[in-house]
Amino acid sequence: MNAERNWAGNLRYAASSVRHPESVDELRAEVTAGGRVRMLGTRHCFNDLADTDGSLVELDRMPRVIEVNEARDAVRVGGGLRYGDIAPALECEGLALANLASLPHISVAGAVATSTHGSGDGIGSLASAVRALTILTADGELRELRRGDPGFDGAVVSLGALGAVIDLTLDVEPTYAVAQHVYEGPRWDSILDDLDAVTGAGTSVSIFTRWQGIDAADQLWVKQRRPDRRAAERSDLIAALGATAATGKRHPIIGVDPQACSEQEGSPGEWFERLPHFRLAFTPSAGAELQSEYLVPRGDAVAAIEAVRSLAERIASLLLVNEIRTVRADDLWLSSSYGTDAVGIHFTWKPDEPAVRELLPVVEAALPASARPHWGKISTLDAVEVRSRYPRWQDFAALVARFDPERRFVNGYLERLGL
Repeated sequence: MNAERNWAGNLRYAASSVRHPESVDELRAEVTAGGRVRMLGTRHCFNDLADTDGSLVELDRMPRVIEVNEARDAVRVGGGLRYGDIAPALECEGLALANLASLPHISVAGAVATSTHGSGDGIGSLASAVRALTILTADGELRELRRGDPGFDGAVVSLGALGAVIDLTLDVEPTYAVAQHVYEGPRWDSILDDLDAVTGAGTSVSIFTRWQGIDAADQLWVKQRRPDRRAAERSDLIAALGATAATGKRHPIIGVDPQACSEQEGSPGEWFERLPHFRLAFTPSAGAELQSEYLVPRGDAVAAIEAVRSLAERIASLLLVNEIRTVRADDLWLSSSYGTDAVGIHFTWKPDEPAVRELLPVVEAALPASARPHWGKISTLDAVEVRSRYPRWQDFAALVARFDPERRFVNGYLERLGL
């Protein structure tokens, strides 16, 4: 039994070994050796999605690949690299990604495979930036899929079920500056009266609350490209919400030292230094924590937030912070924003997994039936129910059967889903 754990420390991996190949040939040897295998990213899954009773393989020692194409509208990157590794290299080229998640610490392949996202009404998940990817399958074959190819939309958010994603090609654009503002005490009734106006107040918007009260949220974080744009509109909105500008740097969790957080107070800076909530050089978020997230179609968002609000008293004792953010629709089969603009309701819990798992069925029953749980976080929804919320599930299952007929990359998590 391997004693290594995930990032949060709530999961001890069952794998017999953890391998670190340093080349495609070494990776091929690991994948084709026989037995089950799973790819392990930066260990930011809070469930056993990345685990196996066979071998775990990390790509952290593979050659560092960051190659901008001739047209300068895409970059090919190694799947094991972190967003925090590739972002400064892109900035040196005068280029940028359209968005980043709240943590720059996560690997590209792992984030894409689980439909991880940042926030922004007009910005898709991290997976939506993928225009091509190379997969090493269980038989040792390299398969490249490009946007528009048959099966591409199923292969991007793959849950690691198709093989080892050794590189991905991502859309890029010219670099840009971002300014970040934090406002305190926005009233819930005003937020929910016009949620579109609130989430549209910036390029990327997040609402944070601990549900210590039901009248007002704790904070509203607004990240804005072209920092001087729409300042007057935003000022009117903040006044209408009854919020006030923070008088210093803030952490999403009230009372926690904000040193680890990205710069605020309206100071413009590089995109990769403002879009994440946390800085690469620091342990992200609270450290000792658990996470759950449910994404609902935009039309169900107010009802979903009201449902959580109605449970505030039960939730608050276990909660570190709740974040509400938005994601643009895409066509990726297992994306949590497949076919719909989505609003994510993200829970960062205190590290008491039995109590969290006891509470989650109550939360899940209160949410609209359209809510899709984040693949890499803790949920208790029945597998049949989860599958029913993805219209292309059967197409994905057929794609897995073609890529991995011997089910070498299938693990307990995927078996529970019916693969």
